[in-house]
Amino acid sequence: MNFGIISFPGSNCDWDLYYAIKDELNESCKMISSDETNLDEFDVILIPGGFSYGDYLRSGAIGSLASAMQAVKKIAKEGKIIIGICNGFQILTESNLLPGSLMVNEQPEFISKWQNLKVENNQTIFSNKFKKNQIVKMPIAHGEGNYYCDEETLKELESNHQIVFRYEDNPNGSVNDIAGITNKEGNILGMMPHPERAVETILGGIDGLTLFQSLKNTNSEVIK
Repeated sequence: MNFGIISFPGSNCDWDLYYAIKDELNESCKMISSDETNLDEFDVILIPGGFSYGDYLRSGAIGSLASAMQAVKKIAKEGKIIIGICNGFQILTESNLLPGSLMVNEQPEFISKWQNLKVENNQTIFSNKFKKNQIVKMPIAHGEGNYYCDEETLKELESNHQIVFRYEDNPNGSVNDIAGITNKEGNILGMMPHPERAVETILGGIDGLTLFQSLKNTNSEVIK
């Protein structure tokens, strides 16, 4: 599998992702400028956390307008795999690649801590190495991680099994404890917790590595 990481001005988790993929997953990985217009060579695109463009306007709003995101939309329609983490999740919602939006935390402060998550759906390309209802631990670090969507969208997320991870002891007010969702087609994942910061025991846990290993466990027919 060939991974690409889009690095925006202000991204600060791009190299964490590079290390997780290159050194821990042992897969090909390349850093990509946010000005890139062609992503056809990649099987998986990762959109990292950080503060793209300083989080001016709204988190992810300016990042969604970058040239690379137009290329992401193209390959997403082709079935390529896209993962947005933290600010990357915000960019995906601002780009209308995932439903809903990320608002200021219910208690308006930056939260940085390890968080327990429940694996709500382990039948996705991102979670098939987990067990159903497994409790996993990954760090969170955000000020605008409060996931919101209207009631109709929430019903669709629930009925289509698009909710992959839920918070235990909801830290930010996200509706229905949502920590990570997919699109209807199942090839795009957005999540606020940071799996790339949970790939070695010395970091505090390895549950994040299991997410990336799930991609390697995926049927090759998913990758066009």
